[in-house]
Amino acid sequence: MRRAKVAPAVAQADPGLAELAPDQRLRRLELTVTRRLNGLLHGQYRGLLPGPGSEPAGSREYRPGEDEVRRMDWAVTARTAVPHVRQVDADRELTTWLLVDGSASMEFGTAELDKRELAVAAVAAVGFLTAGVGNRLGAQVLRADGVRRFPARSGRTHLFALLRALLAAPRPSATDDRSGWAAGVSAEPPDLADGLDALHRIANRRGLVVVVSDFLDGLPDDPGQPAPWERTLRRLAARHQVLAIEVTDPRELELPDVGLITLVDPETGRRREVCTSDRRLRERYAEAASAQREQVRQSLRRSGAAHLALRTDRDWSADIVRHVHAQRRMAAAPAGRRGGAA
Repeated sequence: MRRAKVAPAVAQADPGLAELAPDQRLRRLELTVTRRLNGLLHGQYRGLLPGPGSEPAGSREYRPGEDEVRRMDWAVTARTAVPHVRQVDADRELTTWLLVDGSASMEFGTAELDKRELAVAAVAAVGFLTAGVGNRLGAQVLRADGVRRFPARSGRTHLFALLRALLAAPRPSATDDRSGWAAGVSAEPPDLADGLDALHRIANRRGLVVVVSDFLDGLPDDPGQPAPWERTLRRLAARHQVLAIEVTDPRELELPDVGLITLVDPETGRRREVCTSDRRLRERYAEAASAQREQVRQSLRRSGAAHLALRTDRDWSADIVRHVHAQRRMAAAPAGRRGGAA
């Protein structure tokens, strides 16, 4: 009897996040955060930005070299003639506010994820990592037709509703009529500075503010000039712990040698043909892109926000883990060492 030939089994590659249906993507994101991130980031109330808290809890004597002068309790120091510092406890309930950039510049990507999908992954990480009894999550999403607001609420149902809305939001096209931006809308779409101003008005209670964007809105051509959103971000950082999540794609940093291509500005719809075979052109592009990203980094640093850079061609969960561990090391270091490291 002849033996039938059996074709060798071919291992099927797991579908990427971008290839899954919205509900499947939400489940994949939840599993990634709860299994991979939670497994490496232990400790309640020690989230993406660990801090000393804001609830008063008495005073103690000042320890030279360990305590910051800005925490001095001058009233107790005057009464006792001994330097004292204020002690604070971590807030028992955390309110997290998200500002998510959904502008046309986020509709770009050349890797497994595009910038918008990476922004959704970042929102999922923030939502699942800050979830807890009494904790609340609110969000504002900048879109071409205006700002969509999600009030601060607790619970997984609220978080999933936010993630579904981000995944299902209509994508602006470069061929859209830029004079109207949306049907019946004559005004310009809101920019990042507008979103930060609105967030500053509603985020009254101290908490965590997370801004997810490429931070390119209104960036001046002169690197010495501050970004238009820097001032409001500094005001937020004076009251809240602020985390700026910068989303980029590798093609925004360097051009590949692929011959003649047509570049489209997603914000204005303008087109330009570029010959990428020109080595000098690719070098100038890389230099300009590097200077632009350095400009963003300096603006974020001056504003006092923690900076987390995510790229569409990298493991975003590993980048978040590295960032959180670095933040915790800085928070645990003495004040003198933190100042020297900065």
